[in-house]
Amino acid sequence: MIALPIVGVSAVDLTWRSSALSAEQSLSRRIGAADARLEATSLGTAIYQNPAADRYEPVGGYRDYDPSKTKQEDVRVPSVLQQGAQVVQDSHVSARVRTTHGLLDTELREVDTASPLVEGLFTLKRGRLPATAGEVIATDSFLKESGFFVGSELTPRGAPRSYRIVGAYELPSALKSTQIIAPPRTLLAPLDQALTRAGGQGLSVNDSFLVAVGGDGFTWNMVRAANAKGILAVSRDAELHPPADSDVPLYAQQRDKGTADDYDGSSTRAVELTVLATVVGLAVLEICLLAGPAFAVGARRSARQLGLVGANGGDRRHIRAIVLSGGLVIGATSAVVGTALGTALTLGLRPVLEEYLGLRWGGFEVRPLELLAVALVAVLTGLLAAIVPAVTASRQTVLASLTGRRGVRRANRVLPVIGMVAIASGAALALYGALSGRGTLVVAGGSALAELGVVALTPTLVGLFGRAGRWLPLSPRLALRDAVRNRGRTAPAVAAVLAAVAGTVAVATYQHSTELQARHEYVASLPAGAGMLTNQEDDRYKDLPAAREALAKSFSLAVRADVDRVVTGKPSCDSYSTEPGCGRLEIITPPENRCPLWSSKNGMSDFSVEQTRALRKDWRCQEQQSRQPRGTVVADEKLMTVLGVDDPSAAAALRSGQAVSFDRRNVKADKITLRVVTEDAQGQGTPGAADEPKGVDKVLPVHQVPDGVTGYGIEVVLPPSAVKAAGLGTAPFGTYFTLAEKPTSAQRQALAGRIDRIGIDAPVKIEEGFQGRDSVEILALTIFAGLVTIGAAGIATGLAQADAEADLKTLAAVGAPPRVRRTLSGFQCGVVALMGVALGAAAGLLPAAGLRLTERHALEGLIAHSGSNEIAYVPFAVPWETLGGLLVLVPLGAAVLAALVTKSGGALARRATG
Repeated sequence: MIALPIVGVSAVDLTWRSSALSAEQSLSRRIGAADARLEATSLGTAIYQNPAADRYEPVGGYRDYDPSKTKQEDVRVPSVLQQGAQVVQDSHVSARVRTTHGLLDTELREVDTASPLVEGLFTLKRGRLPATAGEVIATDSFLKESGFFVGSELTPRGAPRSYRIVGAYELPSALKSTQIIAPPRTLLAPLDQALTRAGGQGLSVNDSFLVAVGGDGFTWNMVRAANAKGILAVSRDAELHPPADSDVPLYAQQRDKGTADDYDGSSTRAVELTVLATVVGLAVLEICLLAGPAFAVGARRSARQLGLVGANGGDRRHIRAIVLSGGLVIGATSAVVGTALGTALTLGLRPVLEEYLGLRWGGFEVRPLELLAVALVAVLTGLLAAIVPAVTASRQTVLASLTGRRGVRRANRVLPVIGMVAIASGAALALYGALSGRGTLVVAGGSALAELGVVALTPTLVGLFGRAGRWLPLSPRLALRDAVRNRGRTAPAVAAVLAAVAGTVAVATYQHSTELQARHEYVASLPAGAGMLTNQEDDRYKDLPAAREALAKSFSLAVRADVDRVVTGKPSCDSYSTEPGCGRLEIITPPENRCPLWSSKNGMSDFSVEQTRALRKDWRCQEQQSRQPRGTVVADEKLMTVLGVDDPSAAAALRSGQAVSFDRRNVKADKITLRVVTEDAQGQGTPGAADEPKGVDKVLPVHQVPDGVTGYGIEVVLPPSAVKAAGLGTAPFGTYFTLAEKPTSAQRQALAGRIDRIGIDAPVKIEEGFQGRDSVEILALTIFAGLVTIGAAGIATGLAQADAEADLKTLAAVGAPPRVRRTLSGFQCGVVALMGVALGAAAGLLPAAGLRLTERHALEGLIAHSGSNEIAYVPFAVPWETLGGLLVLVPLGAAVLAALVTKSGGALARRATG
């Protein structure tokens, strides 16, 4: 009972320390054996960076940085290096590779694997390194997910040739990464050329350079010289021997600009230590509550031996010392066994833990002081758990100990008062933290204090339960009254169950409440039962018709509406691509229909909160709730059926070649303006709107649907004839559909497989309403609470049987049936479990309510600050199903289990008299 938590804590400590890499180990995995890794930033100007190279910003800061005034230049790394420096280029890009299952997102990488500078970047597991063009090595994760093996051939999508896998490797800090490495200039350049020739988008390759300069390495002065040319440098020397803060221009600039990081790590560490201390304290309390009755069982069974000690001259302190020594020995034994098992398990499970964490450990690091602290917690826990049994045993008279009589002890009158004060103080603190915005830490502290108050009040509450015995049958009434009369053994077990169940109920209540809120806030993307297939790769538009046919073959469709997109340049261009020959189509909202909150020069900053709240009621400032991949689509009247548009005029308008608008802000005098924007556009803009893009306007007649009719994020539907008349082109984009029958899992998998074989990224989404997730956490917590309940109730039952052994033997002697012992044992266990679960269920509602009040207060403040007219909806709901399972199934299971494991009869013995 004590050793098991020690096993877990020691294993967590060893895992945490072993997985934390040293600075040298981390650098080896980032830059190999090089002195530095250099990479040009996207800012196109000089930068300042910190020594660790995890933060940088342009000279002058981001506030004064204007990207339009900078020009991205291809800065060659040799220009910032000394003569004779070694340089290895490391290039990578994300692409898709055809596998045995379809397509897999993979990082393609080119680097000279024979160079000594790459040592430490990866670990070759089997096979050999690639030596010539056409050979690659792949990570174990890629081989596992792709179905390939060493010796297989793979083909990146669009590549002119295949490549043979000659080896398998792993990235020590990214074991789950899917990556392929090829020799320089053998993979990326041919693939880029093939994609460009096919009319698709080329590769956006990221280049970095591993550099070795010799001597003192890549010093901080070299880093600053590279920064002056817009190059970010990860330097071994700068990270292992960082310069003084006064020599780091980034820090000085942040202080001057007022953007210095005010983060104080000490405050966060204090909060973390407070939380850790609270968790450890509650865990020790839980173990003590569970182990205390177990020690009491041992002390009760050793009552005669302790009585003999007293009869031979021992006083109360000797009795206490004997019982406490037992707790000390058990705690020390648990510490040794738990620590040893934790260490052995961590060593044995190291490969599994490394795979789970996704990184290889730098070594197996043991910190003796930390393990000693864990062991001391075990010793302290054993000692604390034995205190109450030791005091109780020492108060027994010698005569009572020798004869087995326990006497009558008055209930403690101070403990209930302390419990009531703790409950009131904890509830007040939690309420204060929730309503004052002090945060969840105050709420958690108040809840923990209130829970401790309930634990202190448990003996009194157990006594109140005894009043229900008059309405119960004989066996449960005897079990309940026995539990009430012997609160010294009942209360700790009930409190242990209470603590475990309270945590489960708190988490379950909070999660159930947040799920109700998410259900309320859910916005459907389409009508129920409708779906869409959309192309995520505009340059693969030629493959979309095949995906549409695969959809029609796999699903039973009632209505199918094929949708195209408007093309303003090359069909392979992305929506907002800035590549040559590309463009975009924008809807121009008439100035008088624009929301002042968005069109004002400084946005909402130009308006007070009251003005903002008033403007949000304006029809021009109503925001769309749903979102679609494209706001402007080309389709026929079938799309209206899929969208559930109950407006015959809309379908008639599309049939007659007229556009349909779902947003009346875009319409003026039954017209809508679409602007074709290209990189060399010199057309008109709206007067007074200098920030609008220049372009050529296309003014089309439009039908505006009535208010209340939603397009689920689609703003304008253009009929094909109108697009053609405007001189614009189209390309396939997707399909919206209504299902005739809900597809099965097999049908969905079949469709996904067909689309994979086509080689296009075209996901299918079906609107099925809000889908609550099955909580594995709640299931695990419920199982944990059930195990603790059964364990604690079982300990209390064992102690009760030890106390009542003489009575049970007398019952057997006078002819009581064997089932009496089983029945009484089952009801004793069930009564303890039921009391603990009931009290825990009530105690667990407080922290959940406090957290929900905290969230409501924060949301109301955010709404008030934004000037929104929304009403904060943060419900607090009790998960009755979870509570029902805890209140009924757990006590019932504990009672049945106790009855099954109890022996029907015992050996007859002479009952003690006198």
